[in-house]
Amino acid sequence: MDAPTTTSGENGMSGGDNWFTPRKTPSDASPDGQGVPDGPLSTVPHTTGRADTGPPPHVPVQRSAPAQQPTPDTGKASPDAILIRRTMAEIAPVADKVTSYFYALLFVRHPELRPLFPAAMDAQRDRLLKALLTAAEHMDNTTVLVDYLQNLGRGHRKYGTRAEHYPAVGECLIGALSRYATGSWNPETEAAWVRAYTTISQVMIDAAATDELRAPAWWHAEIVAHDLRTPDVAVVTVRPDQPYPFLAGQYTSIETPWWPRVWRHYSFASAPRTDGLLTFHVKAVPAGWVSNALVHRARPGDVIRLGPPAGSMTVDHSSDSGLLCLGGGTGIAPIKALVEEVAERGGRRPVEVFYGARTDHDLYDIDTMLRLQQSHHWLSVRAVIDQRAPGRLPDALHGHGPWNEYDAYLSGPPGMIRSGVDALRSLGVPSSRIRHDSVEELLLVGD
Repeated sequence: MDAPTTTSGENGMSGGDNWFTPRKTPSDASPDGQGVPDGPLSTVPHTTGRADTGPPPHVPVQRSAPAQQPTPDTGKASPDAILIRRTMAEIAPVADKVTSYFYALLFVRHPELRPLFPAAMDAQRDRLLKALLTAAEHMDNTTVLVDYLQNLGRGHRKYGTRAEHYPAVGECLIGALSRYATGSWNPETEAAWVRAYTTISQVMIDAAATDELRAPAWWHAEIVAHDLRTPDVAVVTVRPDQPYPFLAGQYTSIETPWWPRVWRHYSFASAPRTDGLLTFHVKAVPAGWVSNALVHRARPGDVIRLGPPAGSMTVDHSSDSGLLCLGGGTGIAPIKALVEEVAERGGRRPVEVFYGARTDHDLYDIDTMLRLQQSHHWLSVRAVIDQRAPGRLPDALHGHGPWNEYDAYLSGPPGMIRSGVDALRSLGVPSSRIRHDSVEELLLVGD
């Protein structure tokens, strides 16, 4: 779909709201599959059970006509992608100024949107740039970009985002980019951004409308158990107010009553249970609002809110391949859930778990894992203690194996994910058999 070429006006703003008119999604939209981590223009997916970070609640814009779909991945960048990446390269040295100016424009021109955002905006500003970089990177990869955007649209329902919010965000984003990308900005570049943002927003709003037909925007969940395993790690069990469907290996976002509009991501620490209870492993991180509240303040009877389940680090039960699982710190949470799910399926495949920590004291869930090993002959659990860092956990793989016929799962700090992927590839495990949350997404962790 062609977008009108516009001329930048005062403060780099073009035209106004007449660019983008939200297109309503048909009410009979059909479900479009499983959710994936939160993504682009309001980003930050998941942090393997220990996260204390969350995505900003803003979204793009769309027009009345169907949006142009992303170009299939042909290995050659499209003209729009080239222009967009050129803009991103130019603003990179002044990224903090660009994002600050964007939010200043948004809140001055559209103050009614301010309540959608958390009170503290420092981390929020950084996430906008990372989101734009991610979208620009995958501009010509239809599958990756659409999956990324669909999940983002679904996840933003919990912030109260609506279709009519998209034009304001698009207007202010173009204004901020045009103000600082003076060397590359021209009517052709602006038109490319309008087309891209139109596509992004329409994919997101369609996904949100589809999701609305099948699931609530959030679930209320009462804390029924709070087990402080170490001074800074708690195992928290909650009971949702209605059925909560998810798969082992996935995660969700959590909001506490003490920090409204601040959501952080945590992995499910058990497979789906018949009693409907959900368990999370939470590590309190320095200055972490949500993590410290959940570890040190929450008690049974408190009610939190859960976003929709997300994540694709799940098991293919049509295969009999062995599972190689690396869990660092509270990254053991989704690994434990995967083991439980394999057990429920009959345990026809070998599962090798490497559980890494800095000290014996940090192996807060080792007793649970060893009990699972005693109950299931196909399960092997190895504790790996390394005071240097959990990122050295993959080194332990070299003394065992071979692993080239295994499906590998990694959950832990970004450094561990990086070194783990490298180690697995060096040991002959194909990239297609390595599952983990995106390192780029993990880098967004922090409170």
